[in-house]
Amino acid sequence: MIREAPASPYHVEQFTPSELLTLGRYVSNVDRPVFALTGLPQVTAAALFARYSRSSKNLRRLLLDEFLAADGEPGGIVGGAGVAHASDLFSRVVSEFGDDSVAQLGGVHIACEQVSQLLTKAIEWGRLAAYLEQSTRYIPYADHRDGWFRYHRDPEVLASSHRDVYVTAMDGLFDAYRGLREPLREHLDTTLPQQEDAAARRRAISALTLDILRGLLPAGTVSNVGVFASPQAFEQMVFRLRAHPLPEAQSYAELIAQELRAAVPDFVSRMDRPDRGGVWVEYLERTRDAVAHVAVDIGAAPAHVDPGVRLLDWDKDGENKIIAGALYPHARSGFDDVLAAVAALPEDRRAAVFAQIVGDRRNRRHKPGRGFEYCDYTFEVISDYGAFRDLQRHRMLTSQWQSLTPALGYSIPEEVVAAGLGDHWSKAVEAAESAYATLYPDLPEQAAYLVTLGHRLRYTLKFNAREAMHMIELRTSPQGHPSYRRTCQEMHRLIDEVAGHHHVAAAMRFVGREDVHLPRYAVEAARGEV
Repeated sequence: MIREAPASPYHVEQFTPSELLTLGRYVSNVDRPVFALTGLPQVTAAALFARYSRSSKNLRRLLLDEFLAADGEPGGIVGGAGVAHASDLFSRVVSEFGDDSVAQLGGVHIACEQVSQLLTKAIEWGRLAAYLEQSTRYIPYADHRDGWFRYHRDPEVLASSHRDVYVTAMDGLFDAYRGLREPLREHLDTTLPQQEDAAARRRAISALTLDILRGLLPAGTVSNVGVFASPQAFEQMVFRLRAHPLPEAQSYAELIAQELRAAVPDFVSRMDRPDRGGVWVEYLERTRDAVAHVAVDIGAAPAHVDPGVRLLDWDKDGENKIIAGALYPHARSGFDDVLAAVAALPEDRRAAVFAQIVGDRRNRRHKPGRGFEYCDYTFEVISDYGAFRDLQRHRMLTSQWQSLTPALGYSIPEEVVAAGLGDHWSKAVEAAESAYATLYPDLPEQAAYLVTLGHRLRYTLKFNAREAMHMIELRTSPQGHPSYRRTCQEMHRLIDEVAGHHHVAAAMRFVGREDVHLPRYAVEAARGEV
C-alpha cells in the first residue's frame, strides 16, 4: 500500500472545540509546530518548559492536561492560568531538587534608576543579561533635582564630618561641567569645518561637546540602567551586590530583591534562605577578602603607569587553530589531526583557506563562524574611566579592573585646552582629588565617587578573535567616542604587528582609521530632524 504524502510533514494534534477556545487565549496558533506563549504568567510558562523535558506530551497538551485542568480550568473557564500547579512544581524542582536550569526559563525587565557609575559596573558584571545604560553623550548633566546635581548622596558620607568637603567638590565638578559647556560648544562651532547639513552639524557639535565634557563627571554621577534577564541571572546579581564592599551596592541589592519577590516570587524562593543565598554571599565575601590580602602580601611593585594598550598574551598558534576550528565540523578526524594538517599547508594555501573562512564580508555585522573563537588575546589597558565603562559592557570578554583612584592621573582633552578652558577643568578636578584624599582614610569605597570619568584606570580585557572583530570594528566606527576608538585601533595594530596574526587583522575589514573631527555628523545627517 502506497501512502499519500501529508500536506505538512508535521503532526497536528487534535483538540476539542472547548480546548481550542482555551488554547486560543494562551498560544499564538493551535496547528503549527512553532508557536508563542501568550498571556501566561511567567511561572506557568517556565514550569511548562520545565515539565517539557520529562513528558511525551506536546506543550499545548501539557498546558491543558496538567496546568489548566489542575487549576480548575476545564472547558475553557479561565482562572489561575496554571499558576497553582506551576508554583507547586517550582517548589519541588527549584527549591528542593536544585534544578537551576528551570530558573532560566523566565525573563524580567527591571529598571535600575539613580545608580552611580560605580554601581552600574557591578550591575552589568553578569554576562547572561541585556543592559541598556543612559548615555552621557546625548544627555547633559547640568540640571538640579531636588536642589542637587545628579550625583549619589551616600547616607554615610552625608552623615559624616566629610559632608561639606564631599558636597563642595562634587558641586565644583558639575559647576565646571555646566560652565564649560557653552564656551566649548562655541569653540567647536568656530573651529570645525562647515558641513552641507547645518542642522545635523549643530546636533553633532552638541553631542561632541558632551562627549568631551564627560571627563569632568565624577564616578558618583547617577545614571539609569535597564536590565532584561532570567530570574537566575537576577538572583546571582543580588548575591554579588550583597557581597559588594560598596554600601550603595548592598542597599540596592535589597531594592532589586524586593521587586523580584513581587514579580517572580516562585523563581527566587532560594534568594533569602540562609542555607542557599546566605552561604553564597558569605562565600563571595570571604573569597574576595582573602584574595585582597594576598595581593597586599605579595607586594608587587607598581610599574607601567603610562596610558595605552599592551598585548600581554596571545595564542601563538592562533591562526592555525582558527582554521582547524572552522574545518573541524566538516572533517572526519580528531582536532589534533586537523590542526596538524593545517600546520603542514604551504603559506599561500593557508592564506587562501583563511580567506574562505572569512568569506565576503560586506559589512561589520557579517561575522565568520566559531572557528575564530579558538584564538585568544589578553590586553592590559590604561585609559580614562569613561572609555573603560564602554568597553566593559561587552559581555563576550573577561574584564578585570583595579580600584578607581586618582593615582594614575587624568588628562584634559585637547579641545578644552585649545578653547582656553584648561584651567577651569584642572581646578575642579584637583579640588575633587583633594576631597578624595580627605575621605579615603575613613570612607575608602565612597571616596571613589569623587574620581572623574577622565581619570585613568588600569584593567585587563581577555577575548577571542571573534569578539575582537566585533568589538574593534564597532568601537572604531566614526561615531564612536575618541577615547575608546584610540584604544581599539591600538588593539588592532598589536594583533597584526605584535601577535603577527596578519590574517586575523586583515579579516577586520571595517576597522575605522580615519581622523574624524565631528564623529556624529554622518549619523545625524542620515537620520534628519526628529
